Amino acid sequence: MFAHLASLVGLIIPLGNIVGPLVVWLIKKDEMAFVDDQGKEALNFNITVGLIGLALFLLTIITFGIGAILTAPLGVVLAIAWIAFTIIAAIKANEGQSYRYPFTLRLVK
Repeated sequence: MFAHLASLVGLIIPLGNIVGPLVVWLIKKDEMAFVDDQGKEALNFNITVGLIGLALFLLTIITFGIGAILTAPLGVVLAIAWIAFTIIAAIKANEGQSYRYPFTLRLVK
């Protein structure tokens, strides 16, 4: 549960959404298999969200701000989905169930 909720640090600290789950996963991955699984899942999801956010930002810059007509609403949808899926994952993990985020790149194996 803490690996999922640690991503909410990103609301306060830049890149905290990746660093939070990474720290929890690195500390506890050898002690508990469930934390290893869910820590990787949280880390992969937050890396994916970060890459999508970076792509939206770059699209805005490349189009000299005109692309913001498209990227701003998509960024809001991305932020809401990120918070919603993170809360759902934390609740499922607290119940002892493995949670798989949708549309996630599995970069950390």
